[in-house]
Amino acid sequence: MTPKMPKNNPFMPQPTAISSRRGDIWLFAVLSFLVAVTFMAATITAGATEIQRVTSPGGIEAWLVEDHTLPILSMEIGFRGGATQDPNGKAGVAHYLSGLLDEGAGDLDSATFQARLQDMSIRLSFSAGRDAFYGSFKTLTTNRTAALELLRLAITKPRFDAEPMERIRAQIAARLRRDARDPETIASRLWFKTAFPGHPYGRPSKGDAETLALIDRADLVDFHRKVFSRQSLKISVVGDIDAATLGGILDQVFGALPDTSDLSTVSKIMPKDGITNNHELAVPQTVIRFGGRGLARNDPDFMAAYVMNHILGGGSFSSRLYREVREKRGLAYSVYTYLAPFDHGPVFIGGLATRADQADMAIDLVRQEIKRMAETGPSEQELASAKEYLTGSYPLRFDTSSKIANQLVGIQMENLGIDYITTRNGQIEAVTIDHVRRTAKRLLGAGGLIISTVGKSGS
Repeated sequence: MTPKMPKNNPFMPQPTAISSRRGDIWLFAVLSFLVAVTFMAATITAGATEIQRVTSPGGIEAWLVEDHTLPILSMEIGFRGGATQDPNGKAGVAHYLSGLLDEGAGDLDSATFQARLQDMSIRLSFSAGRDAFYGSFKTLTTNRTAALELLRLAITKPRFDAEPMERIRAQIAARLRRDARDPETIASRLWFKTAFPGHPYGRPSKGDAETLALIDRADLVDFHRKVFSRQSLKISVVGDIDAATLGGILDQVFGALPDTSDLSTVSKIMPKDGITNNHELAVPQTVIRFGGRGLARNDPDFMAAYVMNHILGGGSFSSRLYREVREKRGLAYSVYTYLAPFDHGPVFIGGLATRADQADMAIDLVRQEIKRMAETGPSEQELASAKEYLTGSYPLRFDTSSKIANQLVGIQMENLGIDYITTRNGQIEAVTIDHVRRTAKRLLGAGGLIISTVGKSGS
């Protein structure tokens, strides 16, 4: 399937979260009718969203969108430093930590903490990406004080008790065993291992059975100490609260965090070129991952590359690859590409799945379309259609408080500026055909593709 729009980052796949189990049971049943009746009135579009920059007395900053339509408060937080901060030989610490922060904190053991989340209909979860660690929080206004205290404890005083540690370890281990048999996961891991040998990007972000078994409480405590700081903290808040009230809350919840991070240095790296490999697996279809070098988010050609990618493979049913691979030849159910502007080594990546005896044909078509885009770029009509879609669909990312908060923390993490949601469509409209063609040549003509396949050998 084509990846969904990322949770926090406008251009990256969504980080994998560990469910917070009981606390993830999103109740709010008492509001269901009210939400249904007022949904259209409550929708906040990108063009109408007013973002306030709120700074607490202690100097902690957050972006706020006030919306008093419903008595709900949504908050998203992000810390710089994700799976790249896992210790050598212990990949998966960040992912493991994301499943433990709501399993007891302060004086509350796991059962008590989870019971309070459930009793007050609080949604609290955490997730680890390659370059960042995220938290998601949602509560009814009537429970705000108690809910924010639970958030404070989870962020600043996690317990890491033995019982939840082993329970969550067992849950992760079960998922890793499943992933070890899943061709999609195997293909993705093989591609990144091939692209980034010996680099943190090349190891599995969730770890594997061997590394998971080695992680102990000290590793979790050390990761928390290194990454969770006010220096790298980004916060977005949407909902039933005003700026003055939020200012005080920021100090209460986050004020005890260390001033600075202690992140390990991660080297810059470019993915390898022109490598093809296969993992033999007895499955009905061959899963294919392909890609190569990408562009950093602050690269002046990034927006042109973003538009180009939509035309090539990011536009689902309208993309060139979809037409050539599925519509004309029926080789795959879906085919996709996306840009992942990782902090230390951005990539362009795509994928599809097809019958083993058709895999070579599908790969040849992908190569041909990428080569054609690099050499001639898109047509004027393709560019116009891409701009229309990308600008017209943008407000759909802002139709709930959670989506707005997700987008705003992603914008902060990418350093795009507080006015990005009002300037973003203009940046897309300003992309010219010549700019897209130059960027396509630069991005897609720079080196050979890395292609990783999982399945039976070809015909």
